[in-house]
Amino acid sequence: MPERKTSSERLAAFSDAVFAVIITIMVLDLKPPAEATLRALLPLWPTALSYAVSYFFIAIIWVNHHHLLRFAHRATPQLIWWNFAHLFMVSLVPVATAWMAATRLSAAPVFIYALVFVLVEVAYIAFERTAFSQAGSNDISLRLRHIAKLRSYLALGMFVAATSIAFWSPLSGLALICCVLLIYLSPRVPDLFRWTAR
Repeated sequence: MPERKTSSERLAAFSDAVFAVIITIMVLDLKPPAEATLRALLPLWPTALSYAVSYFFIAIIWVNHHHLLRFAHRATPQLIWWNFAHLFMVSLVPVATAWMAATRLSAAPVFIYALVFVLVEVAYIAFERTAFSQAGSNDISLRLRHIAKLRSYLALGMFVAATSIAFWSPLSGLALICCVLLIYLSPRVPDLFRWTAR
């Protein structure tokens, strides 16, 4: 019997469901204030900030994940397992977000939050390399592959720096994490260069 190749569409559908669950878990951690006043919302700013950053990050991770799967024509065992590793790391974001919010952006939780994104990025780099290995030269040029690789390692370096900074200045560590949003705002490298050139 001929070997049947598994399409990456099923992998994408499963991943979409996992991302949806992760976002839902984060929403469930949002609790309304006990008092019916606008002033009661003020103490909730760490929770709102933590949730907003994490939600935006997960959205960007999903956009880039979806973009990479366009280059993967079939779900090989290697691609499947790196996808599982990447999704596992992303699934740690709600826990780190809740702890960071509950402790009002204390040093240790922000450090763990940054460390989670280090792990997310490490898994993403492996997932990106595996997806690109299935792409032909017509799909993406060698130059753009190299640029995408450099972008990923730059993001990893910034996340590592954020883990170091977080112990001395949690807000600075969180700000550096947010700067990585700009790197991955567009999954297409040419779009990124057009925006930064303006």
